[in-house]
Amino acid sequence: MKKILSPILLILVFIGSCNSQSKNEDYWKKKLTKEQYKILREKGTERAFTGEYWNNKEEGEYKCAGCGQKLFSSDKKYDSGTGWPCFFEVEDKKYVNFVDDNSLGMQRIEVICSNCQGHLGHIFNDGPNPTGLRYCINSASLEFAKKNK
Repeated sequence: MKKILSPILLILVFIGSCNSQSKNEDYWKKKLTKEQYKILREKGTERAFTGEYWNNKEEGEYKCAGCGQKLFSSDKKYDSGTGWPCFFEVEDKKYVNFVDDNSLGMQRIEVICSNCQGHLGHIFNDGPNPTGLRYCINSASLEFAKKNK
C-alpha cells in the first residue's frame, strides 16, 4: 500500500505546484497594470523621461509596486540626467537582490525586489558620493508614498 501511495503523493504535489505557478502569474496579471507587469514580471524597461517618478521632487518613500516593500527614500534620490528615477542608496540592502544580467549584449547587474522577485532596474558604478552607486529604477516598478508633514 505504501508503495502505491508514494508515487501518487508525488504526482499530486507536482500538479499542485504547477497550478500555483500559473495561478501566481494570473495573480500578477490581475494586480498589476500592463506596464507594471511588463517591467516587474517580464524584466522590461520603460522609455526614458516617460515614467511617473523620474522627475518627482516630493519627500517620501518609494515602495515596490508589486508587493509594497519599502525600497528607497526620496533623500537618496538624485537627478542623473538619464530620465529614470535614480538613487545612490537603497533603504536597506535586505530589500533588494542583485542578479548578473548579460542580456542585450551588455554586462549589467539587475536589481530585483527581495520579497516578490520583481524586476526594478539596474545598478551602476557611476553614481554620486557617498556610495558611487546609481540605482537606475523603472517608475512603473515603484509606488510613491508622500511624507506626512
